[in-house]
Amino acid sequence: MDLRLPSIDDLLQTATPAALAIVLVAGGLATVLYLRNRTYRTARRRLLKGTPRDRMAGGGTVANARGGQQIDALVESIGRNALAQDPTNSKSLRARLRSAGYFAKPAFAYFIALRVASSILAGCLVYGLALLSGEFALDPLLASVAGFTLGYLAPGLLLDRRISRLRTEHRNGFPDVMDLMVVCVQAGLSLEAGIQKIGEELAEGYPSLGRHLDLTSLELRNGKSLSQAIEGLAQRLGIEEATSFATLLHQSEQLGASISDSLRAFSDDMRNKRLMRAEEKAYALPTKLVVPLTLFIFPVLLVVLLLPVAVAVSTASG
Repeated sequence: MDLRLPSIDDLLQTATPAALAIVLVAGGLATVLYLRNRTYRTARRRLLKGTPRDRMAGGGTVANARGGQQIDALVESIGRNALAQDPTNSKSLRARLRSAGYFAKPAFAYFIALRVASSILAGCLVYGLALLSGEFALDPLLASVAGFTLGYLAPGLLLDRRISRLRTEHRNGFPDVMDLMVVCVQAGLSLEAGIQKIGEELAEGYPSLGRHLDLTSLELRNGKSLSQAIEGLAQRLGIEEATSFATLLHQSEQLGASISDSLRAFSDDMRNKRLMRAEEKAYALPTKLVVPLTLFIFPVLLVVLLLPVAVAVSTASG
C-alpha cells in the first residue's frame, strides 16, 4: 500500500479546470470584499467627527468615489436575487445588519456575496486538504460539503458576535445617554434637540450608540414622531433598557406626566442596574478563578512545597 502523500502537481492534475476557476473567482471576490470593507471602515473613522448626516452616509460615499462601481453592481445583483428568492429571511437579515451597525444600503448585498465567496473557498480548501491527506482522511466529497457548510455559517456567526459586542456597548452606554438626556431637558432643550446633542457627545466614547442616535435624529427631522423614532431606536439597539425608555415616553405622552421627572427616575434606575451588573461580575469572579487556580497555580505550589521534602528524604535514605 502506497502511503506517499500526493504532491502539489498531483493535486493540480487531479483537480478539474472548473474547480480551479471556481477557487480563483471566489478568492478574487473575497479579496475585493475585504478591501472594500477596509475602505469603508477607514472612511467611517475619518468622518467620525463630522456632522450626523456625514457620519451616517460618509463611508459608502467615499468608497463609491474611489471606484468599483462595476463590482458594486455585481454584488447588488447577487443581493437582489437573494432578496427575490427569500424575502422573509432577507428582511430578518437586514434587521441584523442594522443591529450590527451596517446602515448602508449595499450592506445586505455585500453580506450575501461574502457568504457565497466564503462557502466556495471553504469547500474547495477542505476538498484540497482531503486530497492531500490521502487515505487517512474522510471522503473528499463529504469533506467539501462540511467545508461548504462551515463557510456558509461563518459570516452569520461573525455577525452575531459583532451584534453581541455592540449590545454590550449599548447596555454600558445607555445610562450615560439618560443622564445627558436629563441634563438637556433641565437646560431647556427639547428631546429632539437633546438626542442630536447626545449623539455628538457620545461619538468618541460609544461610537455605535452615537451613530444610532444620529439615525434617530435624522428620522425625527424627516417627520417621524418622537415615540416612533424611539421605538425604532429600541429595535435597532436590541436591549431592554431602550425598550423600557420607549415605553416610558409613550406612557408619559398618553398620561400627560412630566417628562423631566420621568427621565430623572429612569436615569437613576439605569445607573443602579449598571452598578448591579458590575457587582454581579465581581461576585462571580472567585468562582471563575477556581478552574485556573486548580489547573495552573495549585500544581506549581505542590511542586515547590513538596520537592525539597522529596529531595531531603531521598538524600537521607541514600
